[in-house]
Amino acid sequence: MKFVGFPSGKVRVTPLPDLFFSELLPQIDDLAELKLSLHVYWRLAHRKSPLCLSLSELRGDALLRRSLNGQGLEDALARATRRGTLIEVLMRDPSGAVEHWYFANSPGGRREAARARAGQLPLGGSAASARPAEARERPNIFALYEQHIGMLTPLVAEQLKEASQTYAPQWLEEAFGIAALRDKRSWRYVEAILQRWAREGRHTDKLTG
Repeated sequence: MKFVGFPSGKVRVTPLPDLFFSELLPQIDDLAELKLSLHVYWRLAHRKSPLCLSLSELRGDALLRRSLNGQGLEDALARATRRGTLIEVLMRDPSGAVEHWYFANSPGGRREAARARAGQLPLGGSAASARPAEARERPNIFALYEQHIGMLTPLVAEQLKEASQTYAPQWLEEAFGIAALRDKRSWRYVEAILQRWAREGRHTDKLTG
């Protein structure tokens, strides 16, 4: 479908700092991360306090799902959080369940995140110390190769270095695991899985499959 253009007259706008385009945008190398970041900043720009969105809200956002088109929401959030585009705060509700909340890394967003951690922002719980799954330490790509395939060679090491800059750590860990389960112990097979996920989405394979 072709975009017909913006209409004439008064329309709502979403303000973004110039630094988003001059400093942050050149660093973002993942399409899902870029779409997710813009979507969150758009929603927060038209939202009153608390200036944050929960993971549950984002999972239920039909427009965001359509925009990501099968690409992983959690992976995009993990990338945006690691990059510093978003601030993540974990809150534990009275039942013990942990909810993830995301704030813009702006002066207002940082203030609200600090208030949430201090229990001064009503998000329905108390600050939790548990770390999100995506933030746990993961084996680097060279360790994964040696664990699942074998001894490194200089040529393969260069290919692995490039792949580590292209794919998320979670993708790498799962792709090596799938190759091992299928007894396809070669970098070429792992790389083919990663390339297919990049084209079609990570739902095309599962670690148990």
